[in-house]
Amino acid sequence: MNTLDEWAAAVCGELGLDPAALDPAALDPGLVLDLARDVAHGVARPAAPLTAYLLGVAVGQGRPPAASAARISQLAARWVPAGGPPAGGPPAEGPPAEGIQAPGTPAAPRE
Repeated sequence: MNTLDEWAAAVCGELGLDPAALDPAALDPGLVLDLARDVAHGVARPAAPLTAYLLGVAVGQGRPPAASAARISQLAARWVPAGGPPAGGPPAEGPPAEGIQAPGTPAAPRE
């Protein structure tokens, strides 16, 4: 049993959840981790745990885990926040802010 499995079992015990919820046939932990990655990269890092929680709510209401995660990942892939480009989209025009290195440029020598 790895750390993730041990942690999940401990959380189930603490919350009085049926450990059968940890059965890979019920929900693959990789599904949740992949979803968190997609959301963190496509939306914002803090959105990942919130999204994982919302997936859990959806599954608790009887929605299928894989289909729900796929829909959320697709949403994250096309996400455009109000007033800005999507995460990972084209860089903003103009020079980078003071102290920020533009992607693909060599680091300035230290003095």
